Amino acid sequence: MAMAPGGSATADYGQAAGAGTSQVHAPGLNYFVFALFFIFGGITSLNDVIIPKLKELFTLNFFEASLVQFCFFIAYAVIGIPGARLIKKLGYMRGAVAGLLTMMAGCLMFIPASQTALFPMFLFAYFVLATGVVLVQIVANPLISLLGPERTTHSRLTFAQAFNSLGTTIFPYVGAGIILGSIASVSADQLSGEALQAYRQTESAIITSTYLGLAAALALVAGVVWMFRNRLKGERHEETSLADGLALLKRPRFGYGAACIFLYVGAEVAIGSFIINYLAQGHILGQPESVIGWMVTLYWLGALVGRFIGSLVLRFVSPGLTLSAVAAGAITLILISANSTGTLAGYSLLAVGLMNAIMFPTIFSLACEKLGPRAADGSGIINVAIAGGAIIPPMFGALADATSLAFALVLPAACYAIIAGFGVFARNPAKDTDTPEIAGVFE
Repeated sequence: MAMAPGGSATADYGQAAGAGTSQVHAPGLNYFVFALFFIFGGITSLNDVIIPKLKELFTLNFFEASLVQFCFFIAYAVIGIPGARLIKKLGYMRGAVAGLLTMMAGCLMFIPASQTALFPMFLFAYFVLATGVVLVQIVANPLISLLGPERTTHSRLTFAQAFNSLGTTIFPYVGAGIILGSIASVSADQLSGEALQAYRQTESAIITSTYLGLAAALALVAGVVWMFRNRLKGERHEETSLADGLALLKRPRFGYGAACIFLYVGAEVAIGSFIINYLAQGHILGQPESVIGWMVTLYWLGALVGRFIGSLVLRFVSPGLTLSAVAAGAITLILISANSTGTLAGYSLLAVGLMNAIMFPTIFSLACEKLGPRAADGSGIINVAIAGGAIIPPMFGALADATSLAFALVLPAACYAIIAGFGVFARNPAKDTDTPEIAGVFE
């Protein structure tokens, strides 16, 4: 998710998205926010390791396995706006504690999910976990914007998002070793009755142990944050309405951009969700998931490396044209992978992660350009658009079930094509007359 995916978006804050409001005084709190970016990025990308495990345990087809991402990312649409209003009432620090504790509760729900060995229980646990992730994200982006001079906000956000990418790189690597490395010599489709139930309970207990470790770490972080809950001075929030944010969709530049966020997150998550299954195919790498599971890390590592390369390129090249170029690059890599075999097919799809690196922040900044005081409302809508991660992966899974994983890649390729068009559309800087207040959009 270059946040996981792609970065972080916030909802409903006057201080958010570079709105240009006053900073707050809290020396050293930057490090806490960097930790938040690392945590929610890592937990989100860990889904890519869990999906092939659950797919085998419950003998799921691709569509059914994609429901993990649906239950996770639908939380952005369901919780985004109410969560933002909750954070306003609690404040940033207490809101962060609420998010961390909700994440911990989601992790603990893997205990009954494992004991019952029921797939719907796992899905519910993921929704609760994602609810906490959304709350933490709502806190993180505006808070890092406030913790320092306005002139260095972009630099701090970029640095914080590097921690997000670091989390998305490390967590799948460790998770693959613990979870996929334990896959037994038998599989669920060879068992039935009590033997199947016992196998599912035993194997899902490994997933539970992973999330119990995360729960303990989250409890520790929440305790530290609670100790410093009164450290943030000068915090304030502005009241806005949902109608104000939705009205921004009438602005062509913003509406197109919000749609592209939806498509980008969906495409990135769809590929990440099934890339292990894709690589394991006989005509690609032909290795069991327990051997190649770690390779999903390369997908997210590409996003980490690409972020640093992209930050340099964007100093000299139009953001819109850069966005179009990387989207075209993603399409090219997908076409190469879908029409080849062996290592070429495998590594060309993994390299799509490199193309994803700058997409979220670039789409976000192009869409929200010249919004002025409406920047916070725009950020809230972008936050909801992340729910594309809930919609595109099931569509991908259904298409893969009906055809093949290679053919299903046409779906993310189509998403990238639309994103490439947005880069061309928004290649020139927005004009003041593009702002809704002047253009009369709200009249």
